Amino acid sequence: MDTRDALQALQQELGPRGFVPGADTEERYLVDIKGTRGALPLAVLRPASTEQVSRALAICHAAGIPVVTQGGRTGLVQSHVPCQGEVVLSMERMNAIENIDADAAMATVQGGVVLQALQERLDAAGLMFPLDLGARGSCTVGGNISTNAGGNRVIRYGMTRELVVGLEAVLADGTVLDGLKPLIKNNTGIDLKHLFIGSEGILGVVTRAVLRLVPKPGERTVALCALGEFAQVRALLRQARQRLGGELTAFEVMWDSYFSRALGIVGKAAPLPPGQPYYALIETSSAGTGGAANLEGLLQLVLEDGTVSDAVIAKSGAENEALWKLRDISVEVSRTLMPAVPFDVSLPIAAMEHFVPRFEAAVRAIDPRCDTVVYGHLGDGNLHLAVHQPPDQPATFQAIQEAVYRLVGEYHGSISAEHGIGVSKREFLPHSRSAQEIAAMHALKNALDPGHLLNRGRVLAHRPA
Repeated sequence: MDTRDALQALQQELGPRGFVPGADTEERYLVDIKGTRGALPLAVLRPASTEQVSRALAICHAAGIPVVTQGGRTGLVQSHVPCQGEVVLSMERMNAIENIDADAAMATVQGGVVLQALQERLDAAGLMFPLDLGARGSCTVGGNISTNAGGNRVIRYGMTRELVVGLEAVLADGTVLDGLKPLIKNNTGIDLKHLFIGSEGILGVVTRAVLRLVPKPGERTVALCALGEFAQVRALLRQARQRLGGELTAFEVMWDSYFSRALGIVGKAAPLPPGQPYYALIETSSAGTGGAANLEGLLQLVLEDGTVSDAVIAKSGAENEALWKLRDISVEVSRTLMPAVPFDVSLPIAAMEHFVPRFEAAVRAIDPRCDTVVYGHLGDGNLHLAVHQPPDQPATFQAIQEAVYRLVGEYHGSISAEHGIGVSKREFLPHSRSAQEIAAMHALKNALDPGHLLNRGRVLAHRPA
């Protein structure tokens, strides 16, 4: 089957709503959140069912047409930006919440379900899907699974991997792997779902999933603390883990480089004055009504012993959201450095105190104008960094990346905590993975997609068997 015949077959299979000719492609399918623009695809495929995904991939496989999968298009590593000669496979029409099982605390959903839509549906049922991140209004469950998304509640509930019970995926040749059993205990050989969680769509397309749910918290309380030394940040985290236990939902830290800019964007009275080196945002959630009292007790203790220099605790849901907004506007804060080079890294918590000043010194050695912001999910070891790239020095982009990822590797960290590798981080993968590990990834890719048709060139270089 040649390309022309394949496109005709795809049009016939998917119908007018499911097949968009390449020449009619809307701009939203071509660009990412950073404005990177891809090539015009051969077509945009918008299947409405697993069966249509399977048939579409089988047609593309027979014709050797590469496919790039798109969810909510919120990725930061150019994974979903189309390349020349590809078709776009958009999951936006597969957006059904198929079943909510309150007894088993599980939901079965299609891959194109928007995270916030799922959260709102469950909220009405007194349940919660624990995953939460700033892009909740546009990111999709399938994309969250494909990138093993982390977000704000990892310290309590874990990454997306811990929240997926069952999975349905379609391989490059159209084969459907139905692993949707809603069973927590299922030791029947290799658990295939883990091949697709975090592999960024290079092994298969996630079409449906069974997700683990938790009861909706009866009480949720947020506090903001100012601290003068990183040793005090670590001490506060230890105290929070010990005194709050399972009620500790989030522990976010903002360096003043971030916090001061966030205050300027929010434009309201500052909950705490800027100028302290560190600001920690702590969230607790509990089934009953004791969480706020426990958090207040922690704050009293750390204020008295000098761990924290100042603190404020929310007294209402609106105040909770106001404090979280300082952290949720990270994209806007990073834009104050535009053009900016963003980073999403993991490090041992104990290493962060030494890493950050070395990071700042390394980029300013490239150009003194390389201003920075630092913030992140410190409770799970994830830092987000942004570096201003002087616009009159385009060559500094590569130099900044090389310097930062080399430093991350020196600290035995990860060059991607939650955003994935995609295209933009692919050459730096050896800073976090050994040659043997990368070879094993290639072996898996060649076994399940020997033609490298799915998300070709993402994560791994195009090296067919």
